[in-house]
Amino acid sequence: MNPSKVGHFPPSKRFGLLVHGVIILALAGISGWAFFNLTRAQVGPSFVNFLLIGIIAFAPIPFFGYRAYALLRADYYIDRDSLAILWGLRVEDIPLTDIEWVRPASDLSTPLAMPRFRLSGAVIGTRRHPDLGLVEFIASNTWNIILIATSKRVFAISPKDAAALVRTFARATEMGSLSPAEPVSVYPSFIVTQAWQTPIARFLWMSGLILNLGLIVWVGILIPTLNQIPFGFDAFGAPNDPTASSRLILLPLLSMALFISGLIAGLYFYRWDHTRPLAVILWVSSAVSALLFLTAVLFLVTTPI
Repeated sequence: MNPSKVGHFPPSKRFGLLVHGVIILALAGISGWAFFNLTRAQVGPSFVNFLLIGIIAFAPIPFFGYRAYALLRADYYIDRDSLAILWGLRVEDIPLTDIEWVRPASDLSTPLAMPRFRLSGAVIGTRRHPDLGLVEFIASNTWNIILIATSKRVFAISPKDAAALVRTFARATEMGSLSPAEPVSVYPSFIVTQAWQTPIARFLWMSGLILNLGLIVWVGILIPTLNQIPFGFDAFGAPNDPTASSRLILLPLLSMALFISGLIAGLYFYRWDHTRPLAVILWVSSAVSALLFLTAVLFLVTTPI
């Protein structure tokens, strides 16, 4: 698309970003509280409870973080050749010649069923409508839905100024296309599949995963067998005073968090040919960091108290 000839109609974002931000902060707070208490708990039921709470609270954070990123980047564009939907890593570029009609969802005689799991700022998913067939939602709210019908499916979007988008679409179709546009449909899962087909990506992902899982299992076996460990060093490089062995659990948790962050960041950069070397560097760093954490655990448990 030529940006100088594009009309863009972003969805409402402020409230959705606020909702996702509050959820992420709440989950991070619960996870941080659990892991903080985990380092001070004796091995036993309380240790297991804090560990489970910390992991369960942390696990959804990447999901909600991606949803917030997708909303922040979300936009709808129209030019004389196509209508584009951008939502995080999801890209749908529809030639205007493929669009059969555009109308508000409020015009339907049968109400449109919304995705079952939805939040303000993330009305994402597919539902089947008795008259329209499959409807894919790429929207931030449910009260100003615009439907875009193509021969394959119907898209439900939520521009902030829905009436302006409909008017702009009508003008663009009246003016006619300047050049034939090719349809583009990219899903986040496509990026993962494409990267997985690369041998180096498979090797680095599996290496990092195996190293991190091995570290978690090893530390889980070590903690009950140790009373205290010299955790950390002073300004002169000497080991600190011994502390509870349960603090060892911080190392595999931190290693896994770095691995997941590197994996996601690498997938972001893998989308473009010129930044793919950076993605590989991130994945190499994630695998190497897991190996360094393994070395750190070995050093700690073999250091005399």
